[in-house]
Amino acid sequence: MKAEVSITINGIAYSRSIPIRMLLVDFIRYEAGLTGTHVGCTFEGVCGACTVHLDGDAIKACLMLAVQADGRSVTTVEGVAKGNELHPLQVAFNQHHALQCGFCTSGMLMSSLDLIEKNAELSEETVRHGLVGNICRCAGYANIVDAILDVAQERGS
Repeated sequence: MKAEVSITINGIAYSRSIPIRMLLVDFIRYEAGLTGTHVGCTFEGVCGACTVHLDGDAIKACLMLAVQADGRSVTTVEGVAKGNELHPLQVAFNQHHALQCGFCTSGMLMSSLDLIEKNAELSEETVRHGLVGNICRCAGYANIVDAILDVAQERGS
């Protein structure tokens, strides 16, 4: 069975006829061609590499059907920068060497943006707790936390 969906991703509407069981992460990667959103687990939501923002909230795209996102707005890691200008968090990840292999980076960025936007104050403890659903197999957590705290501090969080 198929369904007609229209999902806005990074400001662009994608209208497609898709299998009703297609996951949002697969829609993002294969229908929209945006491969920055990764799948690092076997679709049980434990790694966080597929984290995107749905109507402003961080969600794991491997745990949601694309039909559930019909008529909604998704932001992926490709939509974070403004043109050629990287988001301050992307710059901080680079400056703090918070990316190693890069596989978890898109999910870490999207979860981190959610943390920064929704918390008035961030501490090392709240950042680590906020990233509990994201796995970095290269163990770059200390640098990731430092990058997030740097940006939060600059924003007054």
